[in-house]
Amino acid sequence: MNRFLPFVFLALSITSLQAQQVVDIEDSVSLDVMIGQMILTGIGDFSYLPNDAEIIDEIKSGKVGGVIFFEKNINKERPKVQLKRTIDSLKAAASIPLFISIDEEGGRVNRLKTKYGFPVTKQAGELGSINNLDTTAFYANNTASTLNTYGINVNYAPDVDVAINPDNPVIAKLGRSYSDDPKIVARHAQKVIEVHRDNNVLTVLKHFPGHGSSKNDSHLGVADVSATWQFAELMPYKYLLDSGRVDAIMTAHIVNEHLDPEKLPATLSPYMINDILRGVLNYQGVVFTDDMQMHAISKNFGFEESIKMAINAGVDVMLFCNNVPGNERRTPSQIHAIISDYVAQGEISEDRIRISYNRIMQLKSKLK
Repeated sequence: MNRFLPFVFLALSITSLQAQQVVDIEDSVSLDVMIGQMILTGIGDFSYLPNDAEIIDEIKSGKVGGVIFFEKNINKERPKVQLKRTIDSLKAAASIPLFISIDEEGGRVNRLKTKYGFPVTKQAGELGSINNLDTTAFYANNTASTLNTYGINVNYAPDVDVAINPDNPVIAKLGRSYSDDPKIVARHAQKVIEVHRDNNVLTVLKHFPGHGSSKNDSHLGVADVSATWQFAELMPYKYLLDSGRVDAIMTAHIVNEHLDPEKLPATLSPYMINDILRGVLNYQGVVFTDDMQMHAISKNFGFEESIKMAINAGVDVMLFCNNVPGNERRTPSQIHAIISDYVAQGEISEDRIRISYNRIMQLKSKLK
């Protein structure tokens, strides 16, 4: 066990936590299908091509379990009509429901902009400053009801990073954190989750175990928070898990040598995912990665190696968004083949794949 974990236990006042067993959903499902459910992809600029043959074929063949939308996928001339047509086409191709996902935090992280006719949003920092839950609920409902209308069923929000560093270039400076107080962060995040659930949209908390103290942007390279990270950054996760209001959690590509002496990014760290998130915090649900093509991962670990490391660290769904400049486009078929080869070579166990598949299917059972 990591030498630092006993202090995490003390700080969180958690004792004698035992990992729960994941119940098998379906023993007869093929390995190919189970691997496909772990892959979530960006679909490229298909705002004019809802029936793109490649992604449709990959969905039909079970090579992909979800997609993510960016602003580039919004048709500038007919944004609402084309978005609905594209999503309907993707869903129609799937024999297992797809995660249709988006980063729609509000404010600066906002794909469905008002210039396309979508509702006004507010960034978390502004809502945290107002600190009125009715106001937060109002804007959360604007977002969640819109997502539901167009068939988007997963939102990578709320951001529960605690604004430890006010000069953080990717969190505080962009207004993505509700507060430097973890209780305020948790209260507003809980309201956002409740409103999304009312609108049949799943939420994904991010970025575990905390990106709020970083000085660097993990889109561009390694962000090491070893000297700045605080226990307070885990508290929103504990509060929300205790309340039973967590659908899924996203890992950060941050390094913290106090939580992982090998100094691996959280996305690739068995210490952070299995020991802390699943062990200490007793979270047994789906873990999403942040984009595997962000430079903190892609420039420091090989493409194939990072996939193996992430799966063996305990993640369930890997994002390959094809949206970071300087990265080669990766298709679900390429990723699927890499994972299949690792399983065939014994470097990833089939049991490990099955555990993730079961978690994913349990989450997808909540989709409506």
